[in-house]
Amino acid sequence: MKKKTLFVIASVIIAIVAVLTVLVANNRTKQPVVDTKKYLNIDISQFKNGSDIFITPHELQQKLGHENIVILDASHPKVYGKGHIPGAVSIGFKGLSNCMGKPGDKEWGTILPKDRLTKKLESLGIDNNKLVVAYSDIFKGPGGGGRAVWQMKMAGLDNVRLLYGGLELWKRCGYELSREPVIPVCAENIVLKDYDESFRANQEYIFKNLDTIKIVDVRSLKEFTGDDTSRGEARGGHIKGSQWLDWTWLMNKDASVKSPGKIIELMAGIGIKPGDEFVLY
Repeated sequence: MKKKTLFVIASVIIAIVAVLTVLVANNRTKQPVVDTKKYLNIDISQFKNGSDIFITPHELQQKLGHENIVILDASHPKVYGKGHIPGAVSIGFKGLSNCMGKPGDKEWGTILPKDRLTKKLESLGIDNNKLVVAYSDIFKGPGGGGRAVWQMKMAGLDNVRLLYGGLELWKRCGYELSREPVIPVCAENIVLKDYDESFRANQEYIFKNLDTIKIVDVRSLKEFTGDDTSRGEARGGHIKGSQWLDWTWLMNKDASVKSPGKIIELMAGIGIKPGDEFVLY
């Protein structure tokens, strides 16, 4: 009877250890390697000014832990909490935008005024010397990394890059994730330039050029038709004369960017060719 009791106790202990092992394994967020070699030599030179826009997952992975880099996660905070690149600071989709008031109010959703953006970037540990990399979990985030890069470049920061493929491609490379929130160390004395207005088109510009300018609505089809206004639109529908092209069509299933040739084909389908001036929203 004693041997049987000891056997039962031992079996219970083994079962507990097994459960704890599974729990610990599940709590780690390091993803299984899918095909690391496939993504080692991503050719960003195929894109115009590609090296000034993108950093590859492999390049970023080599820089993790360096003092002279700041990584910004522009996913929804809930997505960030489920796993992010080690060292990344959560800023959310509108982290560098003016969100005082409500959608539809003047200036709502636009880049922060220069003085406020200066303080915001310093609070994130950013100065003029550090490399800044922004990303999001592109399909779940949604793609706020590109928005953050665009806004910082508009303010004259040149050493800013978008992570090619975002968190999705990072995970497919098998690189480590973390669930630990990161509190940045503040920086000082960042100098921003006056905003480059060629980076954006305001309401007045669109209204004056409505009959001549090419406009592309990159939202979902339901947003384009006005059936979905869940993202803060003051009214449903689209700008008069705009063409619809879902932004996800520019991406492959692994969140990598489609080739320039394929993108040119997609744009040609809505009447836009290289060299044309157009506005996206």
